[in-house]
Amino acid sequence: MAPTDRADRLRLGVNIDHVATVRNARGTPYPDPLRAALLAEQAGADGITAHLREDRRHITDADIAALAGRLSAPLNLEMAATEEMRAIALRHVPHAVCLVPERRAERTTEGGLDVAADAVRLRDYIAPLVEAGCRVSLFIAPDADQVDAAAEIGAAVVELHTGAYCDLHLEGDGEGRDAELARIEAMARRAVAAGLEVHAGHGLTYDTVGPVAAIAQMTELNIGHFLIADALFRGLSGTIAQMRRAMDAARLAA
Repeated sequence: MAPTDRADRLRLGVNIDHVATVRNARGTPYPDPLRAALLAEQAGADGITAHLREDRRHITDADIAALAGRLSAPLNLEMAATEEMRAIALRHVPHAVCLVPERRAERTTEGGLDVAADAVRLRDYIAPLVEAGCRVSLFIAPDADQVDAAAEIGAAVVELHTGAYCDLHLEGDGEGRDAELARIEAMARRAVAAGLEVHAGHGLTYDTVGPVAAIAQMTELNIGHFLIADALFRGLSGTIAQMRRAMDAARLAA
């Protein structure tokens, strides 16, 4: 039976942030992130991710309201662990909340959340979100201390940062890439043993998604920038379909 026919297939979450980036470059109402999200649903996305940044550089509050009101697929709200963002999450109660580190000057999320160093605050921070019914995910580096801390504070999910793995691939460092992949796989096993669901994302492309998709403990991959970029040439539906095929082929081969 093919992975696409199984209820437990590896899920694909599509991040639509950079549709909003293009819109905001001109201050027009288009392209509309909601339209992209609905198209992604139709094309086979299992969920939609949107990162509401503190500086609102792409996704806006109105986008989150529109997505929460119209999506059939689960909405994953990425956000910094601030009081403002928690209030927004509690207002809309998305299916999932993924906490990520955030610096105003960064182009994109540069690393994982340091859960181990901030465990007491984060335990208290996520409690109302869990009580409201949000599945709380923590975006972390594939590191044993971070995995253990995520389990200890009551998160449901960890999303392992694949940025270093993808960067090493682009640099042509096969040995370093393979070592980082082994690290991701080891931390996925550790997370599952600790009772956590395992997701992964950041920088994944057609060329790098296969080995990550093949990790048995993975349940979801979240991919954004590459899909939106490739959609300029292939169309969003075609791009999502191609990524879906690459993920399913890797899972089946594994």
